[in-house]
Amino acid sequence: MRFRQMKTLALAVVFGAAALAQKAAPSYNYKDLKFPPLGQVKVPEPTEFTLSNGMRVFLLEDHELPLISGSVMIRTGNLFDPPDKKGLADVTAGVLRSGGTGAKSGDQLDEALENIAASVESNMAETSATVGFSALKETSDTALQIFHDVLTDPGFRQDKIDLLLTQARSGIARRNDDADSIPERELNRIIYGRDTPYGWQVEYTDLDNIRRDDLLAFYHRYYFPKNMMLEVYGDFNTAEMKDKLEKLFGGWTVEQPPVPAFPPVTAKPAPGIYLAEKDDVTQTFFSIGELGGMLRDPDYAALTVAADILGGGFRSRLFKKVRTELGYAYNIQSGWAANYNHPGSFRIVGSTKSMTTTETIEAINAELEKIRTQEVTDEELKEAKDGVLNAFVFNFDSPAKTLNRALRYAYFGYPKDFVFQYQKAVEAVTRADVLRVAKAHFLPENLSVVAVGNPKDFGKPLSSLGKVTPIDLTIPEPKQAPAGPVSEATKSQGAALLARAVDAMGGAEKLAGVKDVTRTLDMAMDPSQGGFKIKEVTQVMLGATGADQFRQDQELPFGKIVAYTDGKSGFLITPQGTVPMPAEVVRQARGDMFRQLPALILAARDSAKTVNAVGSNAVEISGGGASVKVEFDPATGLPSKFEYQEPGQAGAPSQVVETMSDWRDAGGGVKMPFKIALEQNGKKAGDATVSTYRFNTGLKAEDLSKKQ
Repeated sequence: MRFRQMKTLALAVVFGAAALAQKAAPSYNYKDLKFPPLGQVKVPEPTEFTLSNGMRVFLLEDHELPLISGSVMIRTGNLFDPPDKKGLADVTAGVLRSGGTGAKSGDQLDEALENIAASVESNMAETSATVGFSALKETSDTALQIFHDVLTDPGFRQDKIDLLLTQARSGIARRNDDADSIPERELNRIIYGRDTPYGWQVEYTDLDNIRRDDLLAFYHRYYFPKNMMLEVYGDFNTAEMKDKLEKLFGGWTVEQPPVPAFPPVTAKPAPGIYLAEKDDVTQTFFSIGELGGMLRDPDYAALTVAADILGGGFRSRLFKKVRTELGYAYNIQSGWAANYNHPGSFRIVGSTKSMTTTETIEAINAELEKIRTQEVTDEELKEAKDGVLNAFVFNFDSPAKTLNRALRYAYFGYPKDFVFQYQKAVEAVTRADVLRVAKAHFLPENLSVVAVGNPKDFGKPLSSLGKVTPIDLTIPEPKQAPAGPVSEATKSQGAALLARAVDAMGGAEKLAGVKDVTRTLDMAMDPSQGGFKIKEVTQVMLGATGADQFRQDQELPFGKIVAYTDGKSGFLITPQGTVPMPAEVVRQARGDMFRQLPALILAARDSAKTVNAVGSNAVEISGGGASVKVEFDPATGLPSKFEYQEPGQAGAPSQVVETMSDWRDAGGGVKMPFKIALEQNGKKAGDATVSTYRFNTGLKAEDLSKKQ
């Protein structure tokens, strides 16, 4: 009983104390928190000097960790790409490292660096190139030697050039796959000009024009000591490192004329509404912008604050209005992106539900007008300035950032204390400054509005905002050079070879009478391609100029795949679901449609196709962006081989060879091949055995296009 009383008393004390604590606890608001001002940032001063060969060097000791890193900045960039070889600078920088040196291959360098936990990398940007290294202190001499060899004696091996070009072609083929990346890219082209180095876009033709000699010429023109600035930071003694670098690079005395200035930005405002249609998206991605300015502009600090108030984060006006209040946008932000030596841009980017595309742009326009006509509040100004100033310390949170900033200021001709000038300018920004710069630089009459989405799902048409200019996202087909010279004689010879093949296959009347073809085959893939088996049924409708409807059903070990296209668009059905046919697959299907026998062999009758003899027993047939080389059996006149280019893995073009044999009557007196051996890029890919051909079964487009 006494124990129970003591227990009850104890509980009472506990609950009573809790109640008192709860009653006495003060309420807090995060806005009441006070922080002392940040202390003055102390920036270490790098040591600067010039090697005997003219290379400028910046050194900064940091003994916190036993690491040494560095990079060289070269005055070049992809702005120096030749107009017909866009992408050359990027390819040069990539193969500079992957292509190895005169003594070692890139793979050998990889192994050597992995063994010492070091790295050497090469990159290309718009107005600079870099080659960098990183290593432990104890192995830094080895890493520095490899860094030196890559920089001064690159191998540019052809196999690595081919690999990088293939990867670049893959990038072209897939550049429209991510809808959210398209608006920024297209806005960039619009505001800088599509025909300028700032707005150029690399195409297949550019890559096809690039040769190893071009890489060597680009390298020799820009990669020389007096055109470089080297930074090294980490756990070393400055005097010792200075001597080491002189011994390592002093003998590299290559000279070139001074590099010319980067091209100026000459584009004029291109205001308007631009729409890129994509029917495979359920939201609209947008980018709205105009040309901006440079970091050294007097109003740069005030513009940074103004853009932050407009759309710099959760507290910004655009976020509060467009996302929180209206619920239109998934994300939205704005920024004044200035560059060192040419105008940057002012941009507002985000995404919204398709239904509210137009309404979102209208809401953005309203907020733009508001910040241009009314002063911001004291609270908005303070929060924006605090955000910029409180982040200032992160400019110097590592020796690498400190040294790299010093290097870049020297590279672009900025004063050493520019970042501190900027800090003071931000501190001095007033409400009146924000209004002034917004009115002067956020110009609605100059804005280009780029939207990527499905207009069928827009609630209110974009045209209600003004004229809509369509953006063509079509990727230009890679051009294939003729397999041989073209003349009236070669055309006549080609027509004669085709005429013999027409007779051998059954005659022109029988071939022209084929209006649709259904082919069933079994494909055995080579072990190098997976070694699996495929059952395939291809159905093709033939129009006046060849196939115009195409469907292919494949049974694979992991499920069924269906591909349908009318040559312009289509769909794929996979075990994961139905999706629009990607552009590179449409291109591949168009090639299949172009090569359909028996229509192809009647090409001499088609004015849209060109037939040209290449050698004594082969022709090249081209038209509509497609091309195929056809070889013939000298004994029978029948086609024996197709050679053509098509999108390969990841969309990169590959060379394909089909060797046809076992020609038999497939029905109605029309001969067709029943065995096909497939090669890809010189390697065996598989063997196909056709079981049946069926002609003129009455195929209809509505049946072929059924999603089942």
